[in-house]
Amino acid sequence: MSLNDNLSLRSRQKATLGRMLHLNKDGAVDLTLASQSEELTWKVLILDSRSQAIVSSVLRVNDLLRCGVTIHSLINSKRSPLPDVPAVYFVEPTAENVRHIIDDLTADKYESFYINFTSTINRELLEEFAKKVALSGKSSKILQVYDQYLDFIVTEPDLFSLDIQDVYTKFNNPLTNEDEIHQLADTIANGILATIITLGNIPVIRCSRGGPAELVASQLDLKLRDYVNNSKNSSFNTSIQQRPVLVLLDRSLDLASMFSHSWIYQCMVSDVLDLRRNTIKVIKFTDNDSNNSTPNTTTKQYDIDPNDFFWAKNSQLPFPDVVENADADLNTYKRDAQELSTKTGISSFNDIDPNAPDADTANIQQAVDALPELTARKSTLDMHMDVLATLLKELEAKSLDKFFEIEQNYNDPKIQSQFLAILNSESKRDNSTDKLRTFLILTLLTDLPAQFSEECETLLSKKNSETAMNALKYIRKFKEIMKLSNIPLNEANTTVHDSHATKNNSALFNGLSSKLYGLTEGRITEGLSSLASGLKNLLPDKKQLPITNVVEAIMDPTNASNSSVQLTDDYLYLDPKSRGGHSKPPKRQTYQESLVFIVGGGNYLEYSNLQEWANTPNKPNKHVTYGSTGILTAADFLSQCGSLGRLES
Repeated sequence: MSLNDNLSLRSRQKATLGRMLHLNKDGAVDLTLASQSEELTWKVLILDSRSQAIVSSVLRVNDLLRCGVTIHSLINSKRSPLPDVPAVYFVEPTAENVRHIIDDLTADKYESFYINFTSTINRELLEEFAKKVALSGKSSKILQVYDQYLDFIVTEPDLFSLDIQDVYTKFNNPLTNEDEIHQLADTIANGILATIITLGNIPVIRCSRGGPAELVASQLDLKLRDYVNNSKNSSFNTSIQQRPVLVLLDRSLDLASMFSHSWIYQCMVSDVLDLRRNTIKVIKFTDNDSNNSTPNTTTKQYDIDPNDFFWAKNSQLPFPDVVENADADLNTYKRDAQELSTKTGISSFNDIDPNAPDADTANIQQAVDALPELTARKSTLDMHMDVLATLLKELEAKSLDKFFEIEQNYNDPKIQSQFLAILNSESKRDNSTDKLRTFLILTLLTDLPAQFSEECETLLSKKNSETAMNALKYIRKFKEIMKLSNIPLNEANTTVHDSHATKNNSALFNGLSSKLYGLTEGRITEGLSSLASGLKNLLPDKKQLPITNVVEAIMDPTNASNSSVQLTDDYLYLDPKSRGGHSKPPKRQTYQESLVFIVGGGNYLEYSNLQEWANTPNKPNKHVTYGSTGILTAADFLSQCGSLGRLES
């Protein structure tokens, strides 16, 4: 994914958390460092809901134990006193949390207090905190107070979210007042500031003009200047050969990608199932009666561990490749397990005889060393096999391949008649939202005939709610405004042809619908290698999304399209390290590292597309970190557009 995972945002956030849990000792950046070099200090960890989300995305219970954390609790829960144990607090800097800390201090709940705030505590609250600590008469118990600058959630090595709700709606709602707009921009700027401080290098800033991104960029520039001038952190004073670039963009740059269907594994899991903070929710329909409006369902939840080898290798690959790799990895596991069993006669810990003769000691030791890894590998593969099988059933039940085909070929003259046929067809499970999403993409990227558009809307309104149809009203209004502003909506959708891709995308769907749909959960492990190998050559053309073209134009202008470079030449240029004025004329140059941030919501599709570009074969790799105010599903963004569309009624 990144040039070096040690440089990834996730690894840096994890290191900062590790240092915090080792009581902010200098150099304690490894989760196991304290246990290796000194006696471990056992402690309790106190969190709030926000910090719990931050920690749980990158650390597991075993990681906490390695840092000496024996208990972790929410700050607003009932907690038993542990007067002989130090407590590490990692919470948001709010008045309520400060009150809880003072209450714990007054009650002598813990031996000592190490206070860590997720972001900067404002001066007024800090002074109030200090005053109450002094009044308690127990200030000697508070040994540390730190701003950790960790107020962001990392779910992939180079993907993060500020997890702020309804940002696109708030910025585009005419009823949002100016104070709310500036407060929201300030909150976003604080989140990006925390990310930059964690990454350890002050970037230059490039951003689109005249929208929320410019407002956020201006506030961030001031915050970075203040931080650089007042910080004692030497990491910002070292001479670095080249600084990264922060690319700040508005969601309005590309709405179509927010509704798109994708064949990338990670994107499909997020879209078809439910992927939230590295937890996959798998809902299985157990009622075979398709006419039953309330079929029976069972729900499973799977946790994607940061060390999940299969996810790391396959999350950003096309679905057919993942099916093939799953089959290959399962066969490798079976072979390794059989070899171990043949050599040692042991296939599980239950087979180990503690009274075995000395001659069997070596075999027992080999089994003890190998079985945990094999067991963990089998558990991971079983999870992904279940996820893949569920995806296959959903693809069939909702005919999702058809929507992908329409979206890939929106310029094809035949597409309108094909889409009408889809609208008039029924599927095993309701796919009315998928139909609406594809129609919104067609509306955004093409000029549809009025009669065709009206016919589609009539058919869609029969199955979609009024709230969902309000999204269509908003998208039409949005397109009108873009046209009046002479802003192209689909110019940036450049196709990058791959030597293995076919121009006839329909071949992919003929193969998938007739072959993959026949696979059930029990058959997914049988003979998939040959099937997936055949499908690999039928994958559609690779396309760079608009955001990727903008990033390419800024990071590598010599290889970008003229239209993209001309567009970004007009972007604002801010250098928080420069003296005097905040802005200067942009200078075309190449960058090896970038932080790309979308104000108004992003998704896994854009992250995947950026990583694919950054790691293009036969080209020098780039390091791109992608973030947004929130990582959204198509349903999430559809809801926001629906809220805005209601205002047009």
